[in-house]
Amino acid sequence: MKTIRVAAAVIRRGSQILAAERGYGEFRDGWEFPGGKIESGETAEEALKRELKEEMNAEVIVNEKITTVEMDYPEFHLSMDAFLVSLADDHFELLEHEAACWLDYQHLDDVNWLPADQEIVRVLKEKYMKGC
Repeated sequence: MKTIRVAAAVIRRGSQILAAERGYGEFRDGWEFPGGKIESGETAEEALKRELKEEMNAEVIVNEKITTVEMDYPEFHLSMDAFLVSLADDHFELLEHEAACWLDYQHLDDVNWLPADQEIVRVLKEKYMKGC
C-alpha cells in the first residue's frame, strides 16, 4: 500500500485553534488542519511553511510537534505529522479552503473533522484541556 506523508498545522492564536473547511477533492467540505504533502528532500517543517504559503498566503512559525497520526484509507496509508504553529503576522487568505473559523479548546467538536484530524483533536484535548 502506498504511503503518503503529510504535515498538518495546528495554528494557534491565544487560546484558539484554526479549523479550515476543505474546498476540493474527495474530502471536500470536511474540516481539517491546513497543511499538505511532504515533498522529497523536504522536512515536515519545511513542507508546512511551503504549503501554508501556497494555500493561505501565510507566513508561519513552526513550534513543537504534537503527534504523528498513522491511518489506513482504502487507497493509501497516511502518515501525518502535526505541529503547533503560529502566524508570523496574523495574516492569511483562504486560497484553497471554503471557510475557516477559530475555535477554543472547549468547542473543537463544533465542526466535522476529517478522520485523521479527529485524532489530532483528541491529542489536543488530552494535552491542552486539562483543568479546563
